[in-house]
Amino acid sequence: MKKFLLFVGGLVALFVLLVNLGPMVLLGLGIWLLYVIFKQFMKSPSFGGKIGWTILGLFVLGIALSNIYSIIGIAAAYVLYVIFKQWKQDDSVVIDENNNDPFKNFERQWAELNR
Repeated sequence: MKKFLLFVGGLVALFVLLVNLGPMVLLGLGIWLLYVIFKQFMKSPSFGGKIGWTILGLFVLGIALSNIYSIIGIAAAYVLYVIFKQWKQDDSVVIDENNNDPFKNFERQWAELNR
């Protein structure tokens, strides 16, 4: 039951991530462009150049802020990562191999077959 719930949760998180993939790319591109514009703004020696970089920066900031809901996609990626880590946890049965009880021997052999 736990694996089934992890699978369903992972499937939902995957769909949310895929739906928000485009806005996530645009948000990343907008943040990168804002960084480049800020660097060019700091290098610009003229006042007119600084005004131009500021106007361009405000335009790109508007694009980046319009894609801020892609944070949901980033959260879905984190949830998918956590579900993947939970899925990979070992659920194996701990068996005392020194016991010669036939039923315990069956459990050990069954666990070895399932590996």
